[in-house]
Amino acid sequence: MNSSKASPMIAAWISLISNVLLTVMKLAVGWLFGSQVLIADGVHNAGDVIASGAAVSSMQIANRPADENHPYGHGKAEVLGAAVIALILAIAAVYMGYHAVVAMIEPPGTPHILALIAAAISLIWKMWLYIYTMRVGRSINSKGLIATAQDHLADVYASLAAVIGIFLALIGKWNGIHLLTYGDPVAGLIVSILVMKLAYEMGKESLDILMDHSIKPEMLQAITELVHAAPEVRRIDKIRGREHGQYITVDLRLSVSGSLTIQEGHDIGRSIKYAIIDAFPLVDEVLVHLNPWYPEDSEAEGGSLPSSGRRKPVQPVKPTGAGKQP
Repeated sequence: MNSSKASPMIAAWISLISNVLLTVMKLAVGWLFGSQVLIADGVHNAGDVIASGAAVSSMQIANRPADENHPYGHGKAEVLGAAVIALILAIAAVYMGYHAVVAMIEPPGTPHILALIAAAISLIWKMWLYIYTMRVGRSINSKGLIATAQDHLADVYASLAAVIGIFLALIGKWNGIHLLTYGDPVAGLIVSILVMKLAYEMGKESLDILMDHSIKPEMLQAITELVHAAPEVRRIDKIRGREHGQYITVDLRLSVSGSLTIQEGHDIGRSIKYAIIDAFPLVDEVLVHLNPWYPEDSEAEGGSLPSSGRRKPVQPVKPTGAGKQP
C-alpha cells in the first residue's frame, strides 16, 4: 500500500478505535453516575462506531482500481459511506433529544465529578481527532474521511455541552440551586439539535454528489475562462462538471475550425484537457468533444463568439475533390 492511501486508512482506523474506547467510557460513567447527557453522548458514540466502520469499508472499496463492471472506478463508495454516517447521526440526534426531554420532565439526577472528568476527556480527544481527520481528508478530498471528521465535530459539540451541563448541575448541587440541576438534560437537548443540523448538511451534500449535482459555479466559470484562453477554440457549445467521489469530471463540447486535420483536433483537445487538470488538482477526468466551425457560423452570429452554453447548428462538411463529376 502506497503512502497516499495508507494515511487516510490509518486516520479511519484511529477514528474507529477511538470511538470504541470513548463509547465504553461514556456509557459506563454515565450509567454509573446517572448522567443523561453523558449516556446520550455515549449512545451517539456507539453510532459513531458503526459510522467509522462504514467509513473504513467505503474507503477500502473506493481505493479499488477501475474494473470491467466499474469503468469509472469506485469513488462514489465513499459518498455512500458519508450518507450512512449522516443517517446514523440523525438517528442519534432523535434518540438524544427524546431522552433529554424525558429527563427534563423527571426529577433531576445527582451529578458527579467523575462524569465531568469523562466529558472533558472526550472533548479534548474528539477535538484532536477532528483536526487530524479533517486535515488528512481535505488533503486527498476524501468524502468518507471528511464525513468522519464532521462526525467528530458533532462529538466536540456534544462533549462541550456535556461539560457545561454537568458543571452547571454540580454548581446547582453544591449551592442548592435546584434549577441548575437540570443543566445536564438541557445540554443533551441542545446537543441533539446541533447533531441533527450537521446530519442534514452532510446528507444533502452526499445526495447532491450521488445525483451528479453540478460543481460550484465559481469553479465552472474559472474552467470556462481557461478554455476561452485557447486560441483554437472558436466557441464553447457546452461545458459541464460533476463530482465523482474523490475527483471531478469535466465534459466539454467545443467548436474549432473545420479545416483542421484529425491529428490537429486531437492535439488541441489533449492540450485543453491537461491544462484543466494542471490548473485544478481535483479534476481527474476531462472529456472533450470537438465540433467543426466555419466562417459562415461567425457571420450568422453577427461576428461575435458566444461565451458559453447554447450550441448553434454547424454547417456539414462539404466534400471537395472526390465525388465530383468530370
